[in-house]
Amino acid sequence: MAKSICIALREGALEGELAPALTIKDSIASPFGLQVFDHVLSQLFSSILAGKSPSQGLILVSFSRSPSFYLELLKNKGINVASSDKRIHILDCYNDPLGWKDQIVEISSTVTVFREVKHMDKLFNSIIELGRGLVGGGKIRFSIAIDSVDEMLRRASVSSVARLLSNLRSHEQISSIFWLLHSDLHKARVTAVLEYLSSMVASLEPSHQLANGQRGDLENFALIKHNSKKGKFHVRFKKRNGRVHVMSEEVHMEQSGINFTPLTSEGAINQGLVPKVQFNLQLSEKERIDKANVVLPFEHQGDNGKPLQIYDGRRSLVDSKHERAVAVENVQTKEESESESESDMQRGEIIYYRDSDDEMPDSDEDPDDDLDI
Repeated sequence: MAKSICIALREGALEGELAPALTIKDSIASPFGLQVFDHVLSQLFSSILAGKSPSQGLILVSFSRSPSFYLELLKNKGINVASSDKRIHILDCYNDPLGWKDQIVEISSTVTVFREVKHMDKLFNSIIELGRGLVGGGKIRFSIAIDSVDEMLRRASVSSVARLLSNLRSHEQISSIFWLLHSDLHKARVTAVLEYLSSMVASLEPSHQLANGQRGDLENFALIKHNSKKGKFHVRFKKRNGRVHVMSEEVHMEQSGINFTPLTSEGAINQGLVPKVQFNLQLSEKERIDKANVVLPFEHQGDNGKPLQIYDGRRSLVDSKHERAVAVENVQTKEESESESESDMQRGEIIYYRDSDDEMPDSDEDPDDDLDI
């Protein structure tokens, strides 16, 4: 599934369509967003260098980490940044975001310092200019990675940030774009706005929810340690036909980096669509067996060779016919015996069958007598 989002970003946008946009969303309960961002970044840039993507370059907007970190990251991934400097450019919004420093030594020709992060319009123009400097003009496309939307929201309004992302996605030279969001730092409506702008939303959740939602309880320490190495990774895809597809995986933190594996049978049931509650909605194997052995009300279990039947509140047509036939046979037998013993006497009997056991007996009283009509 992580491979699917990398493929979607690699393939980019078709002619006349909006660029694919990915929101990577995490929280303090499952803080693996930066690792997922690094994985997607390295995979996309490797595809660009290999010529497998229509995108010819990558603009990385760094807010939360220095450009030197990303240069070292790509180097550790086996990417020679020195020979590929014409395919990537880093817009440094980390070292001097407010323009307070007189002079900053740029560590590489692939890094440009940006000092006016409060102005989203100027940020948009800088990104487009750097992208055109990489790939040129015309219809040649490039991709964009933003490592922290949270820093943008600290210094600008939600509407201006949303306008920036929307303008980038609709620009004719943008092939794809993705960004990272720490969802627990913002109100639900802010997260909803950014998800609305995205064609893919990757959510990270803990493998085990803490009891009562508290992190300080002693009983939760083992779960906290477990969640620090493992989590659930849910991705929601918005298809071109309007349908939404949800996929899930498990994410593991290892010495070599982040690793994605299929969900176990227990976790595959949820798929991230069950609302978060403070009790367990799943059944254990013993609970499933006990549930199957429960005898439900009005359920006949085949006693005396009878077939299994479920009472539906009314007598079936077959049962009614059978009962009528038995009753008529009994009446006839009784009449014959009575005619033999008392031939001079004639007797009659009224047989009435109610349509339902819930039907009230007939009464001479009018139920509407109390109404003033």
